[in-house]
Order: sequence, then C-alpha cells, then structure tokens
Amino acid sequence: MEIILNGAGGRMGAAVIEAAKKRRVTVSACVDVRAEGCKGGAPFFTSLEEIKEPRGVLVDFSNHSSAADICAFARAHGLPCVVASTGHTESELAMLRALSATNAVFVSGNMSLGINVLIDLCRTAVKAFGGECDVEIIEKHHRNKLDAPSGTALMIADGIKPLLPEGTSYVTDRTDRREVRPNNEIGISSVRGGEIFGEHEVLICRSGETLSIKHTAQDRSLFAEGALGAAEFVQGKPAGWYTMRDLLAEKANSQ
Repeated sequence: MEIILNGAGGRMGAAVIEAAKKRRVTVSACVDVRAEGCKGGAPFFTSLEEIKEPRGVLVDFSNHSSAADICAFARAHGLPCVVASTGHTESELAMLRALSATNAVFVSGNMSLGINVLIDLCRTAVKAFGGECDVEIIEKHHRNKLDAPSGTALMIADGIKPLLPEGTSYVTDRTDRREVRPNNEIGISSVRGGEIFGEHEVLICRSGETLSIKHTAQDRSLFAEGALGAAEFVQGKPAGWYTMRDLLAEKANSQ
C-alpha cells in the first residue's frame, strides 16, 4: 500500500512515517506547508498541488483548514482519503461530505480503536439508564493542541447525544450561569498542559451512582497505527463516508 502524507512535518506525521516502516507501507509523498524535508526519505512538497503523479491513499494529519485543498486534490485525482485532523468547521465538514459522493472518505476525530470501544460502552450504559442521566466529558491534551474541545470529545458526545433528551446541546463554559443543570446538555471540559498525549473520561451520573469510563493514550504510535489501518480499510472502497465504526464492523464480520 502507498500513502500520501499531508502534515508530514508534525509530530503525528513523524509517527505515521515510523509506523509505515514497520507495516511495510510506502510513503509516496510527504507534504507540509513548512519548508522541512521528510525524514522518511520520500519526495517532499510544500503543497498537494506540487505532486504531479499522486499514488495511493491520501492521509491527512495537517490542519482542519486544509479541507478545501484536500477535497480539490482528491477529487481531481480520484484518491481515497483518511482525514485524521480535527477541529473542522461545519462548512469544512460539508466539503468532506460532498467529496464522499465521488470518493471514499474516512473521517475520525480519533484513530484509536479503544476510543471507539469507549463510545460503544457509553452508549450501552446510557441505554441501560433509559437516557435518564447526566453526561460529562473531561478531555486532557498537551499544551500545544490548538482546538478545544478536542475532536475526540465531540465524537464521543455525538455518539451519546441521540440517546439523551431531544434538544440536547454541548456546554463548554458555565461561568456565566447560575442555575440548576438542565437535563438536555452534555458538559465538555478541556484541560491543556505539558505533554499529555490524550485522556478522555466520560462521567455518566444518576441518582445515587456515577459510572466513569476512561481512555488514556500513552503513545502517538497508537493514532499512527490506526490511521494506517484506516488507509488499508478505505483503499479500494466505493465512494462513501466511512468511520471507525465501519472498520470495526468489517473486522467483526471477518472473524
């Protein structure tokens, strides 16, 4: 398998390059807006447009603002995509959705299998409680992370929201409120400090008890391996919108 790695100059880009070596995946091109070479030895470019003969799956670990460039490039060359960047605006997500009409597009706010298992566990718990519970999400990341809440926290919330009362919204700041907590909200708290890779804890609270489900990422290679697994999954797939749930379902059916 070959991949084009967008965002190759960042820490996650470096982790993907190392993981690719172990999996015998060829990085056919490295792309980063910063004028720095690719440590994996692949041809280096500062923009996707510079690549004349693109090959493989486009894997994006750059920035959500690259959505328009990714869509234009992937559509022009008929490439499947794995979008692992986070913080997309509604309009950027709409661009990716539109791309999925013609290309295979795999999008996940977190490439860890464990996070997706956590979401399933949370859904099971909320269903068991009949949706009559308060859900709070606490996410922790390193001091250099730009977006808050994290894409993973929003992905967790999106997975739980349909099981809660109609009109449930996400609340990230309660400092200007003096009122009892409404039933139709999910609280999301963000912590930024040091070099925390990523921690997500979900508190499911009801009268007399609290259930805590937590995931801790201990190494960036976890996300790199997940992204390469997603690239293998989406390669050869028909046009459509794919997520980690689709990958897990395919794995389960093949066993």
